[in-house]
Amino acid sequence: MDNVCTKCSGNPVYFRKYSGERLCSECFSSSIIEKARRTIKKHKMLKYGEKIAVGVSGGKDSLALLDILMKMQRENEYELVAITIDEGIKNYREEAVELAIKACEKYNVEHVNMSFRELFGFTLDNVLENRNDVKNTSCSICGPLRRRGIELAAKKIGVNTIATGHNLDDMLQTFMINLLSGDVYRIKQSKPYSTPKEGFEFKKIKPFMEIYENEIAFYSFQNNLPFQSTDCPHMNENIRNELRDVVNNLEKNHPGIKFSLMKSMEDITENIELKPKKLVTCLVCGNNSSSNPCSVCKTISLSEKLTKSNS
Repeated sequence: MDNVCTKCSGNPVYFRKYSGERLCSECFSSSIIEKARRTIKKHKMLKYGEKIAVGVSGGKDSLALLDILMKMQRENEYELVAITIDEGIKNYREEAVELAIKACEKYNVEHVNMSFRELFGFTLDNVLENRNDVKNTSCSICGPLRRRGIELAAKKIGVNTIATGHNLDDMLQTFMINLLSGDVYRIKQSKPYSTPKEGFEFKKIKPFMEIYENEIAFYSFQNNLPFQSTDCPHMNENIRNELRDVVNNLEKNHPGIKFSLMKSMEDITENIELKPKKLVTCLVCGNNSSSNPCSVCKTISLSEKLTKSNS
């Protein structure tokens, strides 16, 4: 029957078009938790009893990830600590940071909150005020610095496993960006790792990598998880949003095509043979990298120049 939950015959609140399932609120939420659980197990993302740093930005994905990992905690007895990086975007970041703080208080999770100013001596707004090169998009500057910030915070608290809320849509957009730019090496490196990548300190896991973005949003809604209500003011600078629209339109007309695209990405990462890039030690930060200085230090140097030129 169309008016009952496929799993329990209750009142359906969600129609999963790609599978034909109609799910009640409880069965839908349970399915998302189970999807995350299967992904973690499939890719051997977590070890029993380890300490995990969860990147909590205050957005729907990161807060849903914290919620689900807390619900799964009894099964694995791991320890969670949350990390929030405040990039310094006026009238945008304040709400997200407050939501992250409240979520950590709710779950009684240790929370490390660090800012770009504290870490690098400037805010993202400082950098973008004097930017005049269209190649230097806000995302190309913010992304590397935010990732480095999370790593520095994780190192500070002695954690080498970092969990982020990247969902299936995020993974596909990154895959297509790398594909369109001809960066097959980055595609190869996007596969899940059960241990840190060779030569690197941190293991980075994405338990939501096989879950649709809209399903994470609906999970947050059904479980009354407050998350940031406004979009990043710089979000339209990147090709990522254009690709999001393309893939969503394809999914609308061809349900399940996102999973097919994900399968293609997995086949490439598993079967393509590439000569590993030779790692060198960045003389600025001391981290391993394929270039010297590393891409993050180059970004920091560029950001410092832009900040100084505006002072």
